[in-house]
Amino acid sequence: MAERILMIDDDNRLAAMVSDYLGGAGFRLTVAGTARDGEALLKRESFDAVILDLMLPDGDGLDVCRRLRGTTDVPILMLTARGEPMDRVIGLEVGADDYLAKPFEPRELQARLRAILRRRGAPQRSEILRFGRLEIDKGARSVRVDGDDKPLTSYQYTLLLTLAERAGRVLTRDALMDLMKGEKLEAFDRSVDIHISRIRAAIEDDPKKPKRIVTVRGTGYVFAKDQDR
Repeated sequence: MAERILMIDDDNRLAAMVSDYLGGAGFRLTVAGTARDGEALLKRESFDAVILDLMLPDGDGLDVCRRLRGTTDVPILMLTARGEPMDRVIGLEVGADDYLAKPFEPRELQARLRAILRRRGAPQRSEILRFGRLEIDKGARSVRVDGDDKPLTSYQYTLLLTLAERAGRVLTRDALMDLMKGEKLEAFDRSVDIHISRIRAAIEDDPKKPKRIVTVRGTGYVFAKDQDR
């Protein structure tokens, strides 16, 4: 069955181009021109992913993303016309799974969309990884600390699982992106750092003094084998 994608963007020409291209690739695209219409559609219907513009006629895409993250874990690909690194950082901080700067090639949009859908739908064995009080349920794609669910985006869950399955190994940012089959990092790209920060906020007792995901200065990150000591 074709994946259903909701595009929230008021650029009619861009929406028509994206609709034609993604339709030819097997996706079913629905377009909403305003934040209000997009959020209303998400309440009534089920979508596999959302393409969300940063600037909308009736609101800020960042605010929309923040509200959506309070009610759904649907993958969100954010579009930004400016392409400034800070726009991307903020988008990831409020829960977007990925971002793409305008103008973009339709082929890259499709590739990034397939990547976040693949991460969301990747089959997992029914298995629970336990590290002290932290549990990662691979079957349910959920994370718990002391039995309490810790909501993460699809990207953040996959990043945490990638680290946890290699506990004790130092992984560079490039290695993490390669393992997750993501795009190669650009020099200014802080996406991994931002996602790690969000994961720490969810699973660490003190995110400023992390004991689960530890920074190895100048190299990358390591997921601690022994925790809660």
